[in-house]
Amino acid sequence: MATRTMRRRLHHGDVDGKRNDELFDSSEVDGLSEPLLGNHIDDSSVPVPILEDLWDDERRKQQIHWTFVFSQLIAQWAQWLANIVLGSGSLIARLLPFSSLSQNGSNRKLLQPSLSPLQETRLGDLQQRLGVPFDGSQAVHQDALKQLWRLAYPDRELPSLKSELWKDMGWQGSDPSTDFRGGGFISLENLIFFAKKYPDSFQRLLNKRDGTRAEWEYPFAVAGVNISFMLAQMLDLQTGKPSTLAGVRFLELLADDEMAFDNLYCIAFQMMDAQWLAKRASYMEFNDVLKSTRTQLERELSLEDVYTVKDLPAYNMLMG
Repeated sequence: MATRTMRRRLHHGDVDGKRNDELFDSSEVDGLSEPLLGNHIDDSSVPVPILEDLWDDERRKQQIHWTFVFSQLIAQWAQWLANIVLGSGSLIARLLPFSSLSQNGSNRKLLQPSLSPLQETRLGDLQQRLGVPFDGSQAVHQDALKQLWRLAYPDRELPSLKSELWKDMGWQGSDPSTDFRGGGFISLENLIFFAKKYPDSFQRLLNKRDGTRAEWEYPFAVAGVNISFMLAQMLDLQTGKPSTLAGVRFLELLADDEMAFDNLYCIAFQMMDAQWLAKRASYMEFNDVLKSTRTQLERELSLEDVYTVKDLPAYNMLMG
């Protein structure tokens, strides 16, 4: 749908007008304790929609809604079954090679699996990417930021690296480089991958085309940085071999797909937006929505018949 819903974009700052430069603290386990949005409001005009566009939008909303509900039901059923099989008193649990060392939901620690040489190489490459901070003084990082703008707005002129126009994409201020703390350079790579691999989905989320939007929306780009950070934490990728259930299952996906992390990022972004719409959330509830997204993603990763990223039920939302 070509039209864009009227919304207020919130930029850097807190609701009380105070500045809030710390989006999250990467030293915390979840790093999601601070509000994401601020108080700057930018109203945009709304073109008059045509009837065909309205019908297309309604069909897309229904498709996303039912796909989201279906994936939740499957994931909840799988989690229930997994809890029975992996229960501390279960005979099967005592026979499984990855028996739980501590019972704590999907964050339970498992015995570290043995990896194939291919998995070792791909895990090492991914962890190396995760360790690269964004450096606005490096030409490669500057070029990547420019590339993201061209992918997001192919018909608009490229602004300078410090410009109020970057707020249109959902950066908190005029200098996007200040928003990468905790996410690193990989969060920019994830956004570029999303725009190139799934351009239709990327544009729908960027321009908030799906569903009935909140009066105060989450900023697209900064939300993307948060999702990269959340995934790295959830998959236990910071130190050595992953030992959480989600992390171990991710290693299986990595054996099939070198870009499994990037593809999972795109699914998580689409899933987060579906959660946002289902909860009728507003800006102060973003962190709760992101935590719900993490829970839902962990459930889908626990499904027994998931061998590739495309096997995840939520993958269908990307292709809608």
